[in-house]
Amino acid sequence: MELTLVSSSFCGACARTRTVLAEAARFLPDATITEIDVARDPDTAERLDIEVTPTVIIRDASGLEVFRAAGVPTVPQVLTAAVRALPA
Repeated sequence: MELTLVSSSFCGACARTRTVLAEAARFLPDATITEIDVARDPDTAERLDIEVTPTVIIRDASGLEVFRAAGVPTVPQVLTAAVRALPA
């Protein structure tokens, strides 16, 4: 499973989201966290249809998006969404 944070360098909420994802990842040993900075990679941000930062996207092992949220999620929200990415 992949947890993707789409962020921007001037975004204070992005720093809080990084912390939330790191905490959630403690309970998801197979999860990979990636971060995309909209200023450094605007093409990817556009392709992902990012409107605000932070945005969190969770994908399953096949790359299918199973969750997307704008703003700062809570650890329980991330963990609940991550269940959708687990193999059946």
